[in-house]
Amino acid sequence: MKRIFSSIIPALVLAVTLVACGSNVKLQDVPVEDKSAGLSQAERDAAAAAAAAAAARGVAPVQIGTSDTSAAGPANTTKVIYFDFDSFVVKPEFQSVIETHAKYLTANKARRMAVEGHTDESGGREYNLALGQKRAEAVRRALGLLGVTDSQVEAVSFGKEKPAMAGFDQESMAKNRRAEIFYR
Repeated sequence: MKRIFSSIIPALVLAVTLVACGSNVKLQDVPVEDKSAGLSQAERDAAAAAAAAAAARGVAPVQIGTSDTSAAGPANTTKVIYFDFDSFVVKPEFQSVIETHAKYLTANKARRMAVEGHTDESGGREYNLALGQKRAEAVRRALGLLGVTDSQVEAVSFGKEKPAMAGFDQESMAKNRRAEIFYR
């Protein structure tokens, strides 16, 4: 009898603990209200005055929706390099893209970039993270061979977590096997 209680009591404690840790919060149905529509002229003037005071202290306001062309990198050059299935070898057709970005970075030593490696949906999470990292590193190494310093390029992997195109057809999968370049 003692044996039964000694095995049931820990199970009950575990069950009660798991139930207590549960949550009924629905994360998908979060209400969003637009508070800017109901602002009076006085409230808008106060917000503008606060922004002016912040600017006087040396704090620059964030401008959402404006594009900084200096962060864009070289003009008229793609920032996406595509790879074959299960490969991290840079195709010859993208060598000119890498050369253009390398010339830009060597001419602008203060500029930095991030190379994000991506994969398609096939394969497990860990495998795809590793393959995405190899793709980003392949682009980073190619830039390094052309004179770009390691401190200017960061290689990261997103695996299959950020697909460019949804779907399991060949075209979608091919668009997801990529490395993307982002300037900072």
